[in-house]
Amino acid sequence: MNATPDRRSFIRAIGAVTAAGALAGCSGGESSDDSPATGSDSDVPEAVSSYLSDTDNFDGSLTDETDSDSVAVDVGVDANGGAFGFGPAAVKISTGTTVTWEWTGEGSQHNVVAEEGASFESEQTTEEGFTFEETFEETGVVTYYCTPHEGIGMKGALVVE
Repeated sequence: MNATPDRRSFIRAIGAVTAAGALAGCSGGESSDDSPATGSDSDVPEAVSSYLSDTDNFDGSLTDETDSDSVAVDVGVDANGGAFGFGPAAVKISTGTTVTWEWTGEGSQHNVVAEEGASFESEQTTEEGFTFEETFEETGVVTYYCTPHEGIGMKGALVVE
């Protein structure tokens, strides 16, 4: 009969250790790693988060380039199962900033096409080093995509302040 109480004591002890470990994980260590991401997430407009939700190189944050007169975005970075991404996927800029998209030469033909509200479209090309520029004078969210690869998530966004 001593085996039954010992087994119960053992199970209770394991349960207590498991519960203590779970509580420690909720209240300690990892929260400091998550804090910057949470702060960044609060700066990301819902329009950007939802538009880029199927873009696997969007990490939920914006690359802040508000102090730059010009910003480069690579076309054909590793994302969405190949070289089918814009890098970075989401950028915060100031009005008057010129964005230059530069082709990596990877992932077949790409282009840059504005969603509704903005009006720009590059040609489709595979040429490494090819560039396309646009200057943004109005505040708001600008979303864009690559026509051949939009369906697999090759999309990007700008937040113009």
